Amino acid sequence: MTTTPPSEDHPGADGANEDPVQARRSRMDGLARMGKRVGYTCLLAAMVAFAFGAAVGFTPTAVAVVVVALAVGSIVLLPAIIVGYGVRAAEREERGGGSFH
Repeated sequence: MTTTPPSEDHPGADGANEDPVQARRSRMDGLARMGKRVGYTCLLAAMVAFAFGAAVGFTPTAVAVVVVALAVGSIVLLPAIIVGYGVRAAEREERGGGSFH
């Protein structure tokens, strides 16, 4: 039984031929996507809590939910957007697309 060695286009099952830069970029892209998902969900929760508070009355609980959701959403979303932009810029530069400058 003969086996062919993995080529550059088709790395082995263990991913031994994967470029470490590409692997890290892929991980960072996944983290950025997850951060955006969490951040935007928190902002949505803040808007829903604010609408509920405006309709029913701003109880201390509703105000706390709005403030915490806005704070967490902002803290998580800012680095996620920046990292996502960096990943896209690196991929564009690697393809030879240049920069915006």
